[in-house]
Amino acid sequence: MNFGGCGACVVLLSKYVPVLGKVEDFTVSSCLTLLCSINGCSITTTEGLGNSKDGFHSIHQRFTGFHASQCGFCTPGMCISFFGALVNAEKIDRPKFSPGFSKLTAIEAEKLLQEIFVAVLDIGPSLMHAKVLQLILEELQNLLKTTDANTGVRVKLVVGNTRMGYHKELGHYDKYIDLRYIPEMSMIGRDRGIEIGATVTISKVIEALKEESKGIELKCCQLSSGAVGTKRAIRARKVEVKLGCWFSFDFFGPLTSSISNGWRDGYSGISMFEDVKLKEKCDNPDDVQFPTLLSSSKQVVQLNRGCHPVGEPIPKSGASLQASGEAVYVDDIPSPGNRLHGAFIYSTKPFARVKGIKFNSESLPDGVTALISYKDIPIGGQNIGLVFAFGPEPLFAEKLTQYAGEPLAFVLADTQKHADIASNLAVVDYDLENLEPPILTVEEAIERSSIFEVPPVVYPEKVGDLSKGMAQADHKILSAEIKLGLQYHFYMENQTALAALDEDNCMVVYSSTQCSEYAHVAIVKCLGVPEHNVRVLTRRVGGGLGGKGLKAMPCLQWDVMLWVATACALAAHKLQCPVRTYLSRKTDVIMTGGRHPMKITYSVGFKSNGKITALQLDVLINASIYKDASPLMPRRIVSELKKYDWGALSFDIKVRKTNLSSKSAMRAPGDAQGSYIAEAVIEHVASFLSLDADSVRARNLHTYDRRKLFYDVSVGEPLEYTLTSIWERLATSSSFNQRIEIIKEFNRYSVWKKRGISRIPIMYNVTMRPTPGKVSILNDGSIVVEFGGIEMDQGLWTKVKQTAAFVLSSIKCDGAGDLLDKVRVIQTDTLSLIQGGYNAGSTASESSCEAVRLCCEVLVERLIPLKERLLVQLDSIRWEMLIHQAYLEAVHLSANSYFVPDSTSKQYLNYGAAVSEVEVDVLTGQTTILRSDILCDCGQSINPAVDLGQIEGAFVQGIGFFMLEEYTTNSDGLSNAEGTWTYKIPTLDTIPKQFNVEILNSGHHQNRFLSSKASSEPPLLLAASVQCATRNAIREARKQLDSWGCVDRSNSKFQLNVPATLPVVKELCGLDNVEKYLQWKIGNNCIYLFKLKLDLEWMVRHWLCA
Repeated sequence: MNFGGCGACVVLLSKYVPVLGKVEDFTVSSCLTLLCSINGCSITTTEGLGNSKDGFHSIHQRFTGFHASQCGFCTPGMCISFFGALVNAEKIDRPKFSPGFSKLTAIEAEKLLQEIFVAVLDIGPSLMHAKVLQLILEELQNLLKTTDANTGVRVKLVVGNTRMGYHKELGHYDKYIDLRYIPEMSMIGRDRGIEIGATVTISKVIEALKEESKGIELKCCQLSSGAVGTKRAIRARKVEVKLGCWFSFDFFGPLTSSISNGWRDGYSGISMFEDVKLKEKCDNPDDVQFPTLLSSSKQVVQLNRGCHPVGEPIPKSGASLQASGEAVYVDDIPSPGNRLHGAFIYSTKPFARVKGIKFNSESLPDGVTALISYKDIPIGGQNIGLVFAFGPEPLFAEKLTQYAGEPLAFVLADTQKHADIASNLAVVDYDLENLEPPILTVEEAIERSSIFEVPPVVYPEKVGDLSKGMAQADHKILSAEIKLGLQYHFYMENQTALAALDEDNCMVVYSSTQCSEYAHVAIVKCLGVPEHNVRVLTRRVGGGLGGKGLKAMPCLQWDVMLWVATACALAAHKLQCPVRTYLSRKTDVIMTGGRHPMKITYSVGFKSNGKITALQLDVLINASIYKDASPLMPRRIVSELKKYDWGALSFDIKVRKTNLSSKSAMRAPGDAQGSYIAEAVIEHVASFLSLDADSVRARNLHTYDRRKLFYDVSVGEPLEYTLTSIWERLATSSSFNQRIEIIKEFNRYSVWKKRGISRIPIMYNVTMRPTPGKVSILNDGSIVVEFGGIEMDQGLWTKVKQTAAFVLSSIKCDGAGDLLDKVRVIQTDTLSLIQGGYNAGSTASESSCEAVRLCCEVLVERLIPLKERLLVQLDSIRWEMLIHQAYLEAVHLSANSYFVPDSTSKQYLNYGAAVSEVEVDVLTGQTTILRSDILCDCGQSINPAVDLGQIEGAFVQGIGFFMLEEYTTNSDGLSNAEGTWTYKIPTLDTIPKQFNVEILNSGHHQNRFLSSKASSEPPLLLAASVQCATRNAIREARKQLDSWGCVDRSNSKFQLNVPATLPVVKELCGLDNVEKYLQWKIGNNCIYLFKLKLDLEWMVRHWLCA
């Protein structure tokens, strides 16, 4: 459950309101909506709007046609939200009631909601158990009588029930009383002004107030807020309220206006009210009217129509099914009748002996069946949950827990709700006697020499002579520090799996994983059975981002999903029944490691013109308890650092072991940190020299020859080095230089808002991987494709279908048309196609397409001779006829391949750049992204529409890492995050107000599949441009403080760590800037009055003398 945070389960409720004499339509989150509150309502789900059988709704078609769906898990909720908005805007005709959109009786509504809760949200029927006692009261008097009559009974009053999301009130109540339909509380009266009932929604209040054209005088206001009090924007240590600031202005205004022509503001003594035209220009830089909520955008692509349908923006495969809610994810698979549900019991102590686990039997729900732990692993099996090259990780802790969040046991019950309740009621008996304290920070790890060794084969090589480079420097910055925080993956579909028994001691496991092969290996090792006794199936994944598989070397994989699949398989093997689980968001956050936090100390030498001559880095990586992919992080960090010519580059990177959950690979692992470190160093050097950071970046970009010194084998030919052309092209397309001047003028006049702009490059090292493929042509000419990649959101199936259609169309049969519609991709099956490998690193699409291309070329070679023989007898050959004849002549129409990249194609560099402009409110610390322009080199894009979606999605997730997502823990290292209420991912208002993306078609590249390049991970790094622009805006705010006489502050010497959250930005802008402003303003006015007094006295004396 997400407690209403994600919107994936949104449905439309329609209810006739007698008082108003009309039907009201409103959207609700199913996970927060009590059964009693839908009595008398009709319910519209996205399936009710349209489906594959009856035809898709226009909203579904728009989502598909505009390439709006990625992983698709939350797309149904988006479609219903759109439909609700359109219904209320009266822009469409109301559909007639149908089986999907029908008036429901109370019994039908109860049945449907129970199906929704059980099948979709997996809450289970326990919530339904109290349905008889839930009440709807239509009069306030009835409410009072009911509460009086039930003294001593636990009653919960609800309206929207959103407090469930924030306060997590999961306790048992005897009665739920919905106040929404009590007339006295749900109406807006106008008999005596405006009277707003306590249960009226905010949106209804806004509508009512908009209708009042005469204005409103607020005489009495009593507020009772639920979800309003979420502290979302009230996190700074000292908050300055704007109202007080403007009150001060009103108070002092008459004094200042009587003695001057306007307040003298900020710089150069220029009047605030002088040069009005220039000020208006600064308020609207670049003549762009930024929307208040929705983002405007410009998308530029160069289509390649020479390889139809490859290179064209084909709609994403399965997008319509995702929009209509028909796409099947693991938790949508119907449960077998005798299945059980599992939930993990995890440690809350970072380092302790586990003496036992007990339950509070009084509160334990019915249906709890068993408790599985390491003791239940069968003879011949191993306590293994994860298998990878640097060592295995146990499925369950045995006698000693190593970190808070480590799985201790797996409790089984008849429903997921009962299993979750049981896991929360578990009481673990810990023993801390004679144990050393846990290691929770890298500093503690240093003190106790707790470290993981990095194999020399994966440790990066240094570049140049550090001492020589430092000797050449005119200036040096020594021992500066940067801190980078942890980021949680936050995919929409939580970790989930279903294990079902098959005949002959076999098992089928449905797993939402990025790496079916490694889930397969972990399961068989745990159970101690032959590999052919287990089959792992994965059709699609509702978002992965590395959390359901990681980017790594061959034979290396880590994944919490492996834990989940292995635990289900073990329980199913032990209890001889199907077992499934769907982790709660809280458990998912705690068990998933997330992106590696780091502490960096650097020293840099540089010339007076900004050319850097040497960089020395000391990096401490908090790998946590197990190695996982952490030994690979140094190579990835340094790879992205090399995007600049540092002259000499030296580093000492230590991977520290702590008692925390293992940190895993996450989209652009190590690369995101390395890219940001590079930008932070550049910014620091520019600040030290009082130079523009952009000029310092440009001065340190690589030439082709210098780039070969840093990157050796992956540099490619000179024409492939597109970064310099991208750098200049983006400056022109984004009006970068003109906007710099406009922003300077804006900052000169604006006191309470400051703007910043930044342009950064990326140079991303991509490594291809081996991938299997299989293509079969059936008797009717339809085509079945199977490959090692897994569809997660990256448009993999779409690109593979385009590839198969392109290669097979080279046979050139008459009337074949577009073979794209004949291609079907089937789910990943570890017994049908072996050596599937892992899906990560932005390489699955290219590798899978190449594997499928090889298969199709084999089939083309088999069919061409047959076609030529038939043409001797016939004038034309249709595709279906050719295939039918091939079957008659026993031509083998199934081909397998295993693509293994050679030394010339295994690695390559990807380039891009971004410009971002932000506005910081210095009173609150809020950062608004006004505009972002991105230019990425995708080679010859296989599908530019898919790549655009990947670029935009990666960039927005990068905004989360650099600006928003603060991951906090308690004193034992256990995560405090439970969902969107406590962990802030990017939302609609986070997206740049103007978002422009261009895909560069960089031409032909001989050694890559159809000249394509990766698009999923590199753009995430470009989001650092937002953080750098924020740094520039903060610097302007600090300059302003200095101009007010705050000499204790330095406008240039500050470090903006990651993430740059609202309170961090606010503190750097000044917690007391209103006070300082008023002190400065009053002081200036006193000086003015004193001078005026002297002038008047002189004038009087002069007049008297005259």
